[in-house]
Amino acid sequence: MRTSRLRTVHPVLWAGWAALATGAVLCVIGWYGVSGERYAERQLPYLASCTVPGAALIIAGAVLLAHGRDTIAALRVEELYGLLVATEPADAEAPGRATAPIAVSGDLLMVPGGTLWHRADCPLVSGKVEAVPVDAKLAASGELGPCPICEPAEETD
Repeated sequence: MRTSRLRTVHPVLWAGWAALATGAVLCVIGWYGVSGERYAERQLPYLASCTVPGAALIIAGAVLLAHGRDTIAALRVEELYGLLVATEPADAEAPGRATAPIAVSGDLLMVPGGTLWHRADCPLVSGKVEAVPVDAKLAASGELGPCPICEPAEETD
């Protein structure tokens, strides 16, 4: 089941871009004011009123952009995890209704370099050409664990 949602830009990202733009404008104004003055004492007001706050806004904008992207990424990971582990339909509370298991195959597969073994019809490995049958030595050594999605029984080795 795919969820359709509008791609919206997080408000923190808007604030970050606005702070970056405002900081850049202030730095340009400060540079222009400083460049027109010959004496240092006449340049200080431009530095204090434009260049320093502009630099601070640029730094704040960069921090907001980095934080906003991390927040969006974390929300997407949580949404994908919710979709991955949601095995029951929304109306599963109806009495007398049985839910079918996700995978029932007795064949066990693994992905090279992975840490889990799966049933052959598990949604995580079905259709993947790199999935290979489970090596009995790896399973016996404890390097591989059962998939939490399809829950293959250990005695099916």
